[in-house]
Amino acid sequence: MTHKYKSDFLNILEQRGFIHQCSDFEELDNKLSSSKQGAYIGFDATANSLHVGSLVQIMMLYWFQQCGHQPYTLMGGGTTKVGDPSGKDESRKMLTEDIINENIEGIKGIIGKFLNYDSGDNKAIMVNNAEWLEDLNYIEFLRDCGPHFTINRMLTFESVKLRLDREQPLTFLEFNYMLLQAYDFLELYKRHEIILQMGGSDQWGNIINGVELGRRKASAQLYALTTPLLTTASGAKMGKTADGAVWLDEKNLSPYDYYQFWRNTEDADVARFLKLFTTMPMEEITKLEKLQGAEVNEAKKILAFEATKICHGEKAASEAQATAQTVFEQGGLGGDLPVIEIEKGALEGGLNVIDMLVEAGFCASKGEAKRLIKGGGARINDVSVGDIDAKITSSDLNDQDQIKISSGKKKHAILKA
Repeated sequence: MTHKYKSDFLNILEQRGFIHQCSDFEELDNKLSSSKQGAYIGFDATANSLHVGSLVQIMMLYWFQQCGHQPYTLMGGGTTKVGDPSGKDESRKMLTEDIINENIEGIKGIIGKFLNYDSGDNKAIMVNNAEWLEDLNYIEFLRDCGPHFTINRMLTFESVKLRLDREQPLTFLEFNYMLLQAYDFLELYKRHEIILQMGGSDQWGNIINGVELGRRKASAQLYALTTPLLTTASGAKMGKTADGAVWLDEKNLSPYDYYQFWRNTEDADVARFLKLFTTMPMEEITKLEKLQGAEVNEAKKILAFEATKICHGEKAASEAQATAQTVFEQGGLGGDLPVIEIEKGALEGGLNVIDMLVEAGFCASKGEAKRLIKGGGARINDVSVGDIDAKITSSDLNDQDQIKISSGKKKHAILKA
């Protein structure tokens, strides 16, 4: 495989499809190939977990550490209180200090599955921008940094243009976000000698602001590196499903459901996702990339297993794989499916299938459940339900007092009496 760069890190990112833009490839390549460097990605603490939409950035930090460099995760204890307008149509909800701190702990636990925070001279380091933003003197900040930003240029950034084009409100609070993010980069350079900020392509303008502020205020040579906007082959936003976000925390999404998300990848995305979301060698991925037709399903199973293993561990990945095999390939009940406890006595009079489809979370309303049944998508013990008034009774129980309820071929749950 040809190597385009001198540094292992940029070569890996290039081969695996991570790179969208860089402020100066040649100079950054020289820095990364000559000595250990520091790079960071920022995460605002708006939830107690991250979802698959953050996984590309996390994997960039993973490879950065694997190549001997030091990754920093910047938690937005301060900027979470402001709100990043990038890609948003509305203002962010205000969170309390306690909730933000709880979210930070949750996120560190998630990223800790991918990065080594514990040992080595390049162990990952988590920092919180509340350290320097909480006590920032507003007048002093404006005098010091304000002259280096023009409203004219800030209005050209995609994150701002998108909101204005849609005639959605953009508060002055949010407009300040890009100044604070630029200030973060300057502070991290001063405190930790970090030279590189990475992020999604929607962050390009914000990151470049930091590069320029570092040059003007500290004569620092800083760098920006972004990933492409990630969508599926059909154009859908990565990490979003009809059921909501695909969380990386097992408290928010079970390892089985996480496995199934990857198992249901579109054929055209399998090779790309293997490169981005697993640590498999490129030689193996190249072989899988050549599979055609029904054989692509084997590559999907490998993707699902490898992606689940790196996030939830090999044991959870193996259990999810075994459950999926039992459910989908043998038509049985897997031990890792969502379980809904029911009263055995309630089965005597019968439980409405419509109610149980809603209870299982397959449908948001009874009307939606009726449409699912009419469309032939509802199943009890793998048998299609054709009647909207159908009931589940004790005769549907198997030897383990379980009933399998399904929505289509991909969503299943167990009713246990």
